[in-house]
Amino acid sequence: MNILEIKNLSVKYDKIQILKNISFSLKEGKTLALLGPNGAGKSTLFKAILGLVDYEGEIIWNKKPKIGFVPQRFDFDKGVPMTVKEFILLHANSNWNFWAPSKEILKNIKKHLKYLNAEKLINKKIGELSSGQFQRILIARALFGKPNVLLFDEPTADIDVEGEMTIYPLIRDLSKKLSFTPIVISHDLNIVYEFADNVICLNKKMMCSGAPKSVLTQDQLNELYGEGVGFYVHHNHHK
Repeated sequence: MNILEIKNLSVKYDKIQILKNISFSLKEGKTLALLGPNGAGKSTLFKAILGLVDYEGEIIWNKKPKIGFVPQRFDFDKGVPMTVKEFILLHANSNWNFWAPSKEILKNIKKHLKYLNAEKLINKKIGELSSGQFQRILIARALFGKPNVLLFDEPTADIDVEGEMTIYPLIRDLSKKLSFTPIVISHDLNIVYEFADNVICLNKKMMCSGAPKSVLTQDQLNELYGEGVGFYVHHNHHK
């Protein structure tokens, strides 16, 4: 079943064409990766899906969406004495008492942190976390809202290679376990090749669409990014 269909989507900012006639469908539970150079319109596509920008065309949900979002970066003052637990509580929409959350809420937070192997961080200050740890907290925070679609804007942008190799398989495993559909913006061709079920190449318009092994040819990458861009395939983890 297609959870999302996008038909002839176009976005302009002050008469400047950012996206033109983008059309694709997304099957429920399948991982979609968005590729393209900087300025290609990937983040704008996310904003259109989130309803944050005006667009022409159609965005059709075949199932009521509950969308979660994991940003590329989250700027905050590292001196703020906020714990991981408080950070997640602030994000959650509910009428519970922030200063005295119930045992049930705390149990729920611990459960979501455990999904990310981060339950030991619950009382740690946000400013003390490494970039990889904080990325896991952002994902746990997004999952706390029980989304059925989860948007990731370059989830490993500030993480080392070892972190990349754990975050992507984790997202894929959690999508199966918690029944959400991931849409990921990524610049890492190597990871996308193994991690994504489908890929869309964007540069203001659709450049390619399909399974990574079918569409990510060297010729296609040259057209998308310019000459000299290549990738190798990791073989140390599996779908």
